[in-house]
Amino acid sequence: MPTKFSHPYQPLLLRILHGLTSLFAIAAIITAFWTYNTYDGRWGQVALPKFPEIEGIHGTFGLWTLLIFPFFVVYAFHRGQRRLIQSDSLKKITRFGQPIWWYTVHRSINTLSILALTFAVFSGKMMNEKWLPQGELNHIWYYAHLISWLILVIFIALHLLMSVKVGGIPLILSMINWQFRSQDSPTLWCKHITNWPSNFDHAIVKQWFLSLSTLKIIEIFVLISIVLAWVISIIKEII
Repeated sequence: MPTKFSHPYQPLLLRILHGLTSLFAIAAIITAFWTYNTYDGRWGQVALPKFPEIEGIHGTFGLWTLLIFPFFVVYAFHRGQRRLIQSDSLKKITRFGQPIWWYTVHRSINTLSILALTFAVFSGKMMNEKWLPQGELNHIWYYAHLISWLILVIFIALHLLMSVKVGGIPLILSMINWQFRSQDSPTLWCKHITNWPSNFDHAIVKQWFLSLSTLKIIEIFVLISIVLAWVISIIKEII
């Protein structure tokens, strides 16, 4: 594979995880609106066919998003943390209009987009698939889920706009370019996974928790929210 690129380079694993998460989330957003249009429509409707099965399709895309999302989160907050908010972001956000201000806003939008998706998948798992077919439209978690997907749409739009602002079209295209450098080769992934246990150090983990930063707190919050989404939904099924 070529090792020189004339455009911004994104790690292959980031492109895969970002691409899958984005694909499933956008599909869930589209089917979420169709679901709302079919069963609700109190705040406006469009001329879409009434399709009762759309709620199940939306739930499937939401489930796929939830399944891939934790892997993207772990990657983003570790290997991709320079693309998220930094410890000095508050200082840099005051340098309005300068290039670093745009980069800081971009990183903040990236971080908030992850939080928005967390809210969306969590609120979705809190819902019951029988509510809408039975006409039960006033549940708090249904309203929360509607709000979450609206927020997510806004942040996806801001994410795209800021990506174009700081990196232009080449940055956007770099996320869908399937060329990769030799050190990013999928053939090495198995070796990295095999070596991970031997490189695991409890002292490093302890130090990681002792030196908590805003970014680490956000990561812990997101991962706990994902775990709770599964646990609470399983408990609801049992009860």
